[in-house]
Amino acid sequence: MLERVLEPEVMDSAAEARAYDAMDHSHVNRAFVADFLAVWRGDGMVLDVGTGTAQIPIELCRQHPGVHVVAIDLAVHMLQVGNENIRREHLSERIRLERIDAKLMPFADGSFQAVMSNSIVHHIPSPGGALAEMVRVTAPGGVIFVRDLLRPEDDAGVQAIVATYAGDANAHQQQMFEDSLRAALSLAEVRDLVSGVGFDADSVRQTTDRHWTWSCIR
Repeated sequence: MLERVLEPEVMDSAAEARAYDAMDHSHVNRAFVADFLAVWRGDGMVLDVGTGTAQIPIELCRQHPGVHVVAIDLAVHMLQVGNENIRREHLSERIRLERIDAKLMPFADGSFQAVMSNSIVHHIPSPGGALAEMVRVTAPGGVIFVRDLLRPEDDAGVQAIVATYAGDANAHQQQMFEDSLRAALSLAEVRDLVSGVGFDADSVRQTTDRHWTWSCIR
């Protein structure tokens, strides 16, 4: 198994935000939201942790007309692009962006009926605290739905996934994707973290050739 190579916790330059937003995440985002809605279809407030440029909340609002989202991130430039995307989609009444650290959220216990997160865990050097915070702010009986990249076993696996899923991207975008794969966790590492916050390790599953998903009821 490859050693984990950390990348910066906060991608906070205008160039990185624009490059990330320009990548085609549409298929992955649609699949994430569809899978989330398969386990939660409520009308309460949803928290999106590590929203980036708000592509996931926007897709969620497309697929679920009644939902409202609080979406958080630490990266100022990501949030700036996210606000542009939200305004363009006329969703400012349904999505609110806030600059908040996922490891220390200001929300009261049980504030949200559902908490979702796509691709934040690999950015955090020690992500157990962020997972514990997601649990804390989820209401009893609410849904926690977290997905992220899975670290390949070797260099050849990294290169194969980059070629398959970012082969048409530019060199900078390909490098961003490769860095994220190398910073990702293994399935065993994620299961250990989930056990550490009081949930069944088997609630974490490999769901694609490059993703794991943790889905559970609080």
